[in-house]
Amino acid sequence: YTQLVSSVVAVIDLCYNYNRQEVKREVKTMKELHYHFGLKMRIYPSSAQKTIIKVNSDTSRFVYNEMNALNKKIYQLKKEENHNTDTQEQIKQLKIDQNAKKMSARYFFLRDKHIDSLAKANAIQNYRKSWVRFHKVHHSGIPNFHKKNTEWKYQTNCLYQKKETQALLTNGSVRFIDDSHIKVPKLEILRASGSQKRILQMEQNGAEIRIGTVTVHKDAADRFFLSMQLGSDTPFTAPAEKTEKQVGIDLNIENFLTDSDGVVVDNPCYYRKAKKKLAKAQRKLSRRATRAKKEHRPLRDAKNYQKQRLLVARLYGKVRNQRQDFLHNLSTTLIKNHDLVAAEELRSRNLLKNHALSMSISDVGWRTFLNMLDYKSKLYGKVFVTVDPKNTTQTCSDCGFVMGTNGTEKLTLSDREWTCPHCGIHHIRDWNAAKNILSRGLQKIKEQAA
Repeated sequence: YTQLVSSVVAVIDLCYNYNRQEVKREVKTMKELHYHFGLKMRIYPSSAQKTIIKVNSDTSRFVYNEMNALNKKIYQLKKEENHNTDTQEQIKQLKIDQNAKKMSARYFFLRDKHIDSLAKANAIQNYRKSWVRFHKVHHSGIPNFHKKNTEWKYQTNCLYQKKETQALLTNGSVRFIDDSHIKVPKLEILRASGSQKRILQMEQNGAEIRIGTVTVHKDAADRFFLSMQLGSDTPFTAPAEKTEKQVGIDLNIENFLTDSDGVVVDNPCYYRKAKKKLAKAQRKLSRRATRAKKEHRPLRDAKNYQKQRLLVARLYGKVRNQRQDFLHNLSTTLIKNHDLVAAEELRSRNLLKNHALSMSISDVGWRTFLNMLDYKSKLYGKVFVTVDPKNTTQTCSDCGFVMGTNGTEKLTLSDREWTCPHCGIHHIRDWNAAKNILSRGLQKIKEQAA
């Protein structure tokens, strides 16, 4: 009996000790995860939550500007010819002041209980990133002071406790309560609408999804959004089926694009269609601003001005949403239906210098469209390449003869159709350019493979 009791006690101790052992599993960071995805949702905060968002936005802007001011002082001190001991001490002290804790100690209002500490840390990090970006890409410009405007924005992060063995959408400091509600530090529970149901369904099917940086944003039309960076080792979208098709696209203003198969997509011209209505609304806004200034009232307190400003912002928002929807649908269709998409490498900044075409170029959104094709090709497992646009419209796609050589004149923008003087083939200008773009894209793929 004694031996039996001892055996039972030993088994109980073994089970107890086994249950107490913590399964040590390190939670992967965002950089270690293979797939990344952006999720943007519309949120509907209460009046109290709107106030907290405003406080955090102002704090983020102040910290960024303070970092910029301190850095300018350091630059001026380093620029001085005589570097004495006092100057070196001042530089050292200014570098110490470029710290979130030091700023909170110096400025009492930064210790407000509604301020998210990660909003201050992200503002400092964003300032430093902007300097790194300036040194790598010089045309990005040096960091400037952020001005107060009608848009609010701040960033925070989703943190996971050390005891957590998995980073999920439901166990971090930023987490989903259900399909329509999300909890954010300081703001607590927010009602949200968007495409988060599909992401939550992925996690229910066994995928581990981590939340990274979270951005809370209010646009000029007083709409609130929450954007988050997601990471996972499971693909967020399944690769599209291979179609064994390639296409080259020629972007232009007269029609949005012409592809190498001869398909023409018309330019919707959303801004041109709304231009008259926008001009009328903006004239009314200008009159109300002039009246408020004559009466010595700040524009932020002029109710009629703010009503009209909101109306103008919503009109611009409608144009932007229409263009985004058109570009998303078209880019997704092209990527899913072709294994290779080739396009011209267009620099919109240089093209906008042409004052006669700047409005039309801004209206079509070429740069946004090319960016969509780029990331969607990676998302669906397809290939997207850009080629040099030089002479794509001047070259015959059949024989390779270039207009402007051997005594011929170059084609002008008014020449929509032309006949090759060398081989006699009749060309439609944009269709011919799309064929040349596709051939250059295929050549580029071969060179990369070699």
